[in-house]
Amino acid sequence: MTGTLLNIAAVLLGGTLGLLFGARIPERFKSTIIAGMGLFIFAMGLQMFLETQNPLIVLGALLTGALLGEWWRIEDGLQNFGAILERRFARDDSADGSARFIRGFLTASLLFCVGPMTILGSIQDGLSGDYKLLAVKSVLDGFAALAFASTLGVGVLFSAIVILVFQGGISLLAVQLSAIATDPMLAELTATGGVILLGLAISSLLEIKKIRAGNFLPALFVAPLIVWILAWFQS
Repeated sequence: MTGTLLNIAAVLLGGTLGLLFGARIPERFKSTIIAGMGLFIFAMGLQMFLETQNPLIVLGALLTGALLGEWWRIEDGLQNFGAILERRFARDDSADGSARFIRGFLTASLLFCVGPMTILGSIQDGLSGDYKLLAVKSVLDGFAALAFASTLGVGVLFSAIVILVFQGGISLLAVQLSAIATDPMLAELTATGGVILLGLAISSLLEIKKIRAGNFLPALFVAPLIVWILAWFQS
């Protein structure tokens, strides 16, 4: 859990600095910074997807995950949770302020919790206490939180709650996960996370097309399951 706590501290620090000094940054600078982050996340997601050994597994995981996500209404749940936090802590009562809070919460939550560094770093931290990978992720997330908070507001800070639950939960379950996880499973999980990051970049950062990226999160668990099923049939 050490790496997770370090990650949370970096996000809170970066987000706080963004809130304190964000007003001094011209709006055109903020939008360019967010666009730059969007391009970087898009490129990173594409690189992650290229690690797949079987694109059909990623496709199957995304379709199945999307069905589960829509059924469980994951994105609606995240939005409702963000709205509750917004009503409790945000001071901007306008409709634009509410939407901005939720967007900041959703964008930061998905960005900080999707990716190979989150999964592999949390497993490594949970098994051996080695949090070097999560320390690197913390630095990246801290700078990202600073940029996002200066534009998207205080909602970014509350993504720390999702980091604690999601990333901390993986660390606590690391022993059980390591007992069944194989390299092919992690490869397809990474590739699937890359596609979700692409959707996040297109939807929330570059604002090209609205995508309910949160509803694809179950695909991260479906992809390794498909690999396991295929291996079982081939054995």
